[in-house]
Amino acid sequence: MRVYRYVGPEAILVRPRGAPGSVVGSRADVEAWLRGDPEAEREGATFVVDEAGRLRLAPRRSEHVDCAGGGAVLAAGEIQFGRGLAVVLVTNQSTGYCPDPDCWPAVAAALSAAGVVAPPGFTRRFVFRRCPGCGQINLVKEGWFVCGACDAELPRAWNF
Repeated sequence: MRVYRYVGPEAILVRPRGAPGSVVGSRADVEAWLRGDPEAEREGATFVVDEAGRLRLAPRRSEHVDCAGGGAVLAAGEIQFGRGLAVVLVTNQSTGYCPDPDCWPAVAAALSAAGVVAPPGFTRRFVFRRCPGCGQINLVKEGWFVCGACDAELPRAWNF
């Protein structure tokens, strides 16, 4: 599995941060985390899968690098749980780590280890590329591999 290092703004990486996201290793951990964050059921959560393969959850508006404690990850995105702790939304949307959709197996394994029912893949997939011309991070939409800042062609392969 690919390890993703933080690629977002340096100012976010170096600022003081609190505790990393909560490690979620069981259904009871997920239930306890949801009880501890009254907005989580409605808004969902920020998640990472750390290098040890553990799912970590933080409040929805948290930075992924904070959830990861500043470290590298196997996956990052957003997640929302429904009835019976089934995952109703899970994405790889993280502009701090820009994980490729191929990080799904790490997410599936972490959810399975926690006893959580997961969909067969991301419910919404995001494709990120760094522009080789200007260095801008781009979210590729509708297969349009063109930099939004300088109109340069973006690589088809993940390039962070």
